[in-house]
Amino acid sequence: MLKKLLLVLLAVVVILGVTAALMLGRAAPPERQVFINGKILTMDASNSIVSAVAVERDRIVAVGDEAAIAAYRDGAQVIDLGGKVMMPGIIDAHGHFPGTGARAIMADLNSPPIGAIEEIADIQAALQPFVDQTAPGKWVSAMGYDDTLLAEKRHPTRQELDAVSTEHPIFITHVSGHMGVANSLALEMSAIDASTPNPEGGVIVKDPASGEPTGLLEETVAQEIQVGTAADTMTPGNLIAMFNTAVHDYVSQGVTTGQSGGAMGPMYQGLAWASKLGLVPFRLEVWPFWKLLGEDVLSGEFDLTPYDTPYFRGQTMKIVSDGSIQGFTGYLADPYHTPFRGDADYRGYPIFPREELVEIVGRVHATGMQMAIHANGDAAIDDVIHAFDLAQQANPVADPRLILIHSQMARDDQLDEMKRLGITPSFFSAHTYYWGDRHRDIFMGPERARRMSPSQSALERDLMFSTHLDSPVVPMEPMRMLWATVNRISTGGEVIGEGQRIPAMEALRAITINAAYQIFRDDELGSIEPGKYADLVVLDGDPLTDPAAIADIQVLRTVVGGLTVFER
Repeated sequence: MLKKLLLVLLAVVVILGVTAALMLGRAAPPERQVFINGKILTMDASNSIVSAVAVERDRIVAVGDEAAIAAYRDGAQVIDLGGKVMMPGIIDAHGHFPGTGARAIMADLNSPPIGAIEEIADIQAALQPFVDQTAPGKWVSAMGYDDTLLAEKRHPTRQELDAVSTEHPIFITHVSGHMGVANSLALEMSAIDASTPNPEGGVIVKDPASGEPTGLLEETVAQEIQVGTAADTMTPGNLIAMFNTAVHDYVSQGVTTGQSGGAMGPMYQGLAWASKLGLVPFRLEVWPFWKLLGEDVLSGEFDLTPYDTPYFRGQTMKIVSDGSIQGFTGYLADPYHTPFRGDADYRGYPIFPREELVEIVGRVHATGMQMAIHANGDAAIDDVIHAFDLAQQANPVADPRLILIHSQMARDDQLDEMKRLGITPSFFSAHTYYWGDRHRDIFMGPERARRMSPSQSALERDLMFSTHLDSPVVPMEPMRMLWATVNRISTGGEVIGEGQRIPAMEALRAITINAAYQIFRDDELGSIEPGKYADLVVLDGDPLTDPAAIADIQVLRTVVGGLTVFER
């Protein structure tokens, strides 16, 4: 099945790419441009604010006032910013490109404030058109449902999906991406029944009375089904629609470096070709996923080096150590605030036993390869810190920059250890908006919820961090993320952890120069300074003047390597 997907993906990319290359190729930027009369937030070491910048081809050559760039005006294309704000291009510190484009090819099951699903009947109705247009026996997929936002306050069952179709295998993915529900045919095709044991790092949820699977599958077992559905879902036409939708999502939001944070071989190769042929107009950071590609990378069977270009980098191994707190699979040091399935001592679970994580981290680190490790709960963070400490003792690296993805429930003592070991966290700060009320009332309780994504505590320790959206978990809306990091206001209008609010300038650094630092590209990306790539964004508002209005700011222009790839 994976071979089939590889052939389909590569065929689509090559056909489209060769056509584009024959017609246009990757467009060249103007020989010289000057941007004048702006409020330009450079994100340099001093957070300098200037009014003009000069660009030659893909590089910045001068920054300052009009006098500073005067020597570059002759023959230049002059863009008058009219007082608008310019900032460095936004770097997606963690996400799953082209996942946001999935809404173009499958049912969107998000609840408000993202979507319109309010009850299980809405899920069934949203699936029906896709069932009607899909041949019997072929997979029907959907994504984005949230059990805590449904009127029933529970996951759908396989029987409720059977009511939509018994002739199609159906799998719907939870908004967290860490679990989902299969109908009876999907379970049968996946050889899952009452006798099937839980795999390592996953759970097949079963009815306590009958012992039969309810349809809910968590973590690794859900991931296996998601991979299996891809061959039917990712047809050439669907891939094109998904890809085009995702590209627009990113460039229209000012993203100049996107990320696919956990790719299997076919996706890695397909994205590399798409980038090489100019189908992705921005830079891509693509991380091979340990579960699906790690052994091949370590053995040398899958060589990452030939794929690297200024527009494509893939030298960081993605490892997942626990699940999602809003899915009750995040691994905590203390029990969840609300007893889970009646168990007051439930703390979630790790994907790998601690000893196995130590072995994996040690093996990858010994090669000198950078790692990005997903850890939401504080017990998972403890395991990662322990594993990396041992790896550093065995094979010391002066500047490892291990990226700790999410770090959602990081404690102060863990932030101290991150600083000591050269670990750099990336916070999913928009959690405070999308799930803040439920973290306070259901998952974490008030005390732990106010410390989620502890940006201010990281600042106090001079600990380098970024922020991210994990798209398509939530939409690719960096200004919403920026607003959430600064204000920490939930969908219910409550402040979730006032003490963890940070100034807008620091929040801007978290999506520009800090994010570039994490991927070892701060020498060429992330700030507006001479010698760096001309990755630039023009906004219609100023994030520094009114924190409450940041989410309403729109991107007017996105420039990647001197080339304007979006203009509103």
